[in-house]
Amino acid sequence: MRRRWRAATAVCTAATVAAAPAVLAPAGAAGPDRGAARDGWRLIAHEGFHRPLTVDRARWQRDPHGPDSPWHVGPFDDDGEVWKTISGPEFTERLQTLDVYRKRVPFGRGGWLTAEIAAVDKDKDGRPDSQPGLSTTRLPDGAKVARISEPSWDAGVLIRPTRPLPPQYRVEMTLRGIDFGGKRDGSFEYDGKYNGYTEDGCKTGFPWTFKGALPGKTRCEYGDVKRENGFYYMTILDHATPAPHGNPGIHYRRKVIMDGYNSNQTWSEGNGICNPETGEIYSTMDGTFNGVNAIFVRGDKFRPQNNNVSNEYYFKTACGNWSGDEPFGEDGAYSDLLTGAELRPELLPEASYRFAVERDATGYTIEMSGPFRHIGQATLRFHHGFVEDGRPIWHYNQTPGEYDGRFDQSLTHTGPSGTYTTEHTWPAGSAYPDSFIIGDPHLNYYEGSALIDDIRLYVPR
Repeated sequence: MRRRWRAATAVCTAATVAAAPAVLAPAGAAGPDRGAARDGWRLIAHEGFHRPLTVDRARWQRDPHGPDSPWHVGPFDDDGEVWKTISGPEFTERLQTLDVYRKRVPFGRGGWLTAEIAAVDKDKDGRPDSQPGLSTTRLPDGAKVARISEPSWDAGVLIRPTRPLPPQYRVEMTLRGIDFGGKRDGSFEYDGKYNGYTEDGCKTGFPWTFKGALPGKTRCEYGDVKRENGFYYMTILDHATPAPHGNPGIHYRRKVIMDGYNSNQTWSEGNGICNPETGEIYSTMDGTFNGVNAIFVRGDKFRPQNNNVSNEYYFKTACGNWSGDEPFGEDGAYSDLLTGAELRPELLPEASYRFAVERDATGYTIEMSGPFRHIGQATLRFHHGFVEDGRPIWHYNQTPGEYDGRFDQSLTHTGPSGTYTTEHTWPAGSAYPDSFIIGDPHLNYYEGSALIDDIRLYVPR
């Protein structure tokens, strides 16, 4: 199904966007109002970064791995039993060639936010190979913001809540700068980098892949990562203490996603981008590679191309709604990923973007505001029920009583040395807290920097 929106001032009420339609503001509207009240919501926590952050002064701590590690998540963890089972001793041998160093630093009033910083030590000299961080900086107009700095791909920086989110909430952040790849002035090559990566040395996804270790492959023989860069603007995960890890594991933990995936890999050639002004879809290859994906993660389908470690995606956009396992666009020309809108990084920091996720009694709402390509200043909102048309959002239940086990299933993950079966993906009696992340959660992908302004948490009035 395709819809067209001709006027930027229209309020879209097409059935494809259900109870919370896309709202398209006038092209000349002001930027997101970071000080405004939100209708129906009461502000309970706010970080404006007016006080200097001390995160970078914190000491590094070596992650011991294993179930006793403070950063342990489960079988899809950095040293998880999934990878050991499907790739045998080669995975353990690869992992033993490096150490991971971490910082976990609460900040904000009452310590309501936590910075999670991680970096790889490939030569095992007792120090991380790079210095990622989170610090306070000033914009040209004098405003203070937080700077996420990730000068090397083998590291990660996240902001998360210190405690799980409440049963109903609105969480939002304001973006004032972004340099995690994409094109600038029509080119991936700028400032001596390619797609946001410095071009020194081999940069690969070693040692984590969706199939475990690659037999007989050295570090530089793993896949080069420079054609894929990105950033998580606001994403909800299903556990209380998110931190950077090898990139496959997070694909099993996401509920709702607003991220950028700036990829010009061959598998991205069939992806599409929504033009929110016309309602038409065009090829990712015709875009600027600065898109935002608005994704509701399916709890009933998984992606075989990612070894069933990753859930299938459901996209709601001003161009219609589609599942990632079905073709979309005119004549089914596109598949896999549908980007909701494209950012214009060159307008920052004078302009800004606001990204928000709401959880109410019925489901989740994704909201993004700012000066998007094609349409100008706009606010895009999309709602998905916890279960909509028989399609559930993955691990939506924060308590056992919110879910009856109907979507539980088993999954098989296959690698060069065997298979691992997840016997129960979502059993009755389970519960999954909501926690947001802002930043880069991947220890073996993504490189760049971002400027973050207000982070706010609301509850219903």
